[in-house]
Amino acid sequence: MGKHVLVTGATSGIGRATAKKLHMEGWTVIASGRDAGALEALQQDGIAADTIAGDLAEEGMARRVGEEAVRIAGGGLDGLVHAAGILVPGGMDSESEEGFDRQMTINLSASFRILKACWEGLKTKQGAAVLVSSVTGLRSFPGLVSYCVSKAGVDQLVRCAALDGAPHQVRINGINPGVVVTELHKRGGMDEEKYEGFLEHSKTTHPLGRVGESKEVAKLITFLLDGDRSGWITGVTMPIDGGRQLTCAR
Repeated sequence: MGKHVLVTGATSGIGRATAKKLHMEGWTVIASGRDAGALEALQQDGIAADTIAGDLAEEGMARRVGEEAVRIAGGGLDGLVHAAGILVPGGMDSESEEGFDRQMTINLSASFRILKACWEGLKTKQGAAVLVSSVTGLRSFPGLVSYCVSKAGVDQLVRCAALDGAPHQVRINGINPGVVVTELHKRGGMDEEKYEGFLEHSKTTHPLGRVGESKEVAKLITFLLDGDRSGWITGVTMPIDGGRQLTCAR
C-alpha cells in the first residue's frame, strides 16, 4: 500500500496536483475536500485510495478529517499536506470582522487543528507535514489584510511545530507560492475577464516573467515530504514564486 499521506484541498489546484504526484511516486493518498463528487472522481481515477468529504469551515471538521485519516492509515501517518484554503480580498476599509474571522478559521485555525489531529500519527511513523502558505505570508500586500495575516500565522505555525516535532523526528515545512493558476482567485470573487487580466499583470510582478503551475508546486511538496531527499530540512517556509517575494508591490 505504500506510505500513507493525507492531502486536504485535494479536489482542485495545488492539492489535486499534489495528490496526483504523490500517487505517481507510490504514496497511498487519503484525499479530503468539500466536493464529494470531485473526491469520488479522484478515487475512480485511482489517485486516491480513500476520501474524506467535509468543509473545514464547519466546527470540528478539521479535527475529524485528521483523526479519520490516521484511523484509515492504521494509526500512523507518513505524511500530511494541508493545501485547503480560501482567498477573499478585503483591506481595512472594506474587510468585515466576519470576513477576517472566516479566513483565519479556514486558513490558520484549520491548519493547527488538522496538524494537531494528525500529530500522534505523524510521531508514530516519524512522518512529515507540508502546510501550504503563500507569498503573502512573507510580504504584505494592500487589500488582503485577512489573507496576509492568516498566511503569516501559518508560517509561524510551521516554525513552532517543527521545533516541537524535532525530538520525535517529525518534520514540518511550509511553502509560499506566488500566483499559481488555480481556482483560488475566482472562488474569491474574480470573474473570468478580471482573472485573465490579473494573470497577465502578474507576469510583470514576478521577476521570472510568468505565473506558476500547480504541478511545479506539487514537485516541491513531494520533495519536502520525502525523507530520503529532504530528511535534514525542517521548519522551512520555502518560496516558490518566480521571485515575487524579492520585489516591492507593483
